[in-house]
Amino acid sequence: MITRSSLTHSAKSADSYAYDNETLHLRLRSAKGEIERVSLWIGDPYHWAEGGLDGGNLGGSDAHGWVGGNEVAMIHEGETEHHDHWFAEFKPPKRRSRYGFILYGKEGEKILFGEKRCADLSEPKKAETELSNLSNFYCFPYINPRDVLKTPNWVKDTIWYQIFPERFANGRPDISPINVQPWGTEPKSDNFMGGDLWGVIEKLDYLQDLGVNGLYLCPIFTANANHKYDTVDYYNVDPHFGGNEAFRALVTEAHQRGMKVMLDAVFNHIGTQSPLWLDVVEKGAESQYADWFWINKFPVYPDTPKEEWDFWNLNYETFGNVVEMPKLNTENEECRSYLLDVARHWVEEFNIDGWRLDVANEVDHAFWRDFRKVVKGVNPDCYILGEIWHEGMPWLRGDQYDSLMNYPLTQAITDYFALSAFDKHSFINAVNTSYMAYPRNVNEAMFNLLDSHDTTRILSLCQGDTRKAKLAYLFMFTQVGAPCIYYGGEIGMDGARSMGSENNRKCMEWNVENHDLDFKAFIKEMIALRKANPDLNQPNLDWVSVNDADCIAYRRAEHLFVLNNSEHDKQIELEGRSISIKAFGYLIETVQ
Repeated sequence: MITRSSLTHSAKSADSYAYDNETLHLRLRSAKGEIERVSLWIGDPYHWAEGGLDGGNLGGSDAHGWVGGNEVAMIHEGETEHHDHWFAEFKPPKRRSRYGFILYGKEGEKILFGEKRCADLSEPKKAETELSNLSNFYCFPYINPRDVLKTPNWVKDTIWYQIFPERFANGRPDISPINVQPWGTEPKSDNFMGGDLWGVIEKLDYLQDLGVNGLYLCPIFTANANHKYDTVDYYNVDPHFGGNEAFRALVTEAHQRGMKVMLDAVFNHIGTQSPLWLDVVEKGAESQYADWFWINKFPVYPDTPKEEWDFWNLNYETFGNVVEMPKLNTENEECRSYLLDVARHWVEEFNIDGWRLDVANEVDHAFWRDFRKVVKGVNPDCYILGEIWHEGMPWLRGDQYDSLMNYPLTQAITDYFALSAFDKHSFINAVNTSYMAYPRNVNEAMFNLLDSHDTTRILSLCQGDTRKAKLAYLFMFTQVGAPCIYYGGEIGMDGARSMGSENNRKCMEWNVENHDLDFKAFIKEMIALRKANPDLNQPNLDWVSVNDADCIAYRRAEHLFVLNNSEHDKQIELEGRSISIKAFGYLIETVQ
């Protein structure tokens, strides 16, 4: 029996969206293993039998006589822990559709799943009545081109490289902070090593040789901390990074090499040394910027020693409980206009190619809608990437972001390959869930990563086992979305991130004698594979059955990938043949 209560579809969501100006994508979820096949019943809502409503009441009790329905087979898109997922594509001739789902059960059942109820279609006469009753069908009223999410095409072909500027390369020691420490000193939250943008420019040839064609820079604006997430001046690059001159030169040099440049937008909060905040500290409620922040009580700082403050109940709202990062009120019109001008300025004046939005989910949706209008108004091809660690569909309806940092996929990969926290089936379920959480045009522009400035490095998660790390990178590089390497990952840099450690942000190792050249060669191989096979960015994943609990296999375009996620050599059966694969090894085959 088909479990009716398990059937799920939501209109105008990741289940029902316009992929482009002509094409609808539709999905249905059902209980795992219950359904033999599914078809769409879909067509134009204004196609009626003679004497029908023809544009009259399209949803009332008398809405019978619809003859616009067509049966379109759905594919089995994948399965997750408890569900099967079905997918179909349809091009409505007039961009409008009504639709429902015809389900064929394994026990001979045939039912219609509609917007209001399920209907039995087992009897031909009853089926004819139900399939002509428009009031029980979902509606996609019209594909309005302005509502269609259009992501920059170049993102699909991008290999990202994330740079933490303070720790990547010191090109001009004369502009380093006064208290700079020797390159390679143990990284701490409050020390500086002198990395700057001139150093990044010097290393562009290195990155080009690696195969990178997209640079994601952590914040570069004037700020106090080494991470620069506590902005002091949004209009000027930090002088210790080389100022605006260095950044303009970096963009020019990068673009000449065919590289894109993406900046970090920190619009959720600001630094306590910003003149805007200092004015509030000094003048309290009389400050012209008082309403630019979420103030609970004046004065903003208690008249007690800082170590006695209650960080859970400060006089103002902050990012997390970080007193140095007061939260901006983007609902204040002046504050909003100021930040939107910042967004416009760097696209218009410096020709940047993308914005990565820090703590994106804590800023109001209306702000991000205006942000998109401003940024895309200057450059429609500018990439807008949200930092959201959880399910983020509300930000991906075509009016806010282009895509997200794909942390759900990150966790699935690291839990399986690095930590052995997932078994094979849990891993496959988690990967499938990440694919089906979003529209396919969102997935094609995803930012895929294994580690970042916010996480422990992948090699440390793998406890130094480069074989495991290679499997993780191989899987990431062959999934939908654009892959990213966190600086130094290509040469085997490690480093833990925890409350007491910032080793994931240590200085880039430039001494070739300390590079893992075998690992670097592997990363270059993955980059070359990706660039030579753009079809690796296809939005569906074709798993291949393997008779082993530790081995997975899947097809991507013209390639078959087999990965052995265990410490034992394996002899496996795959599609009628025997394959040998070493412990934590892999096999890549070209298939016809």
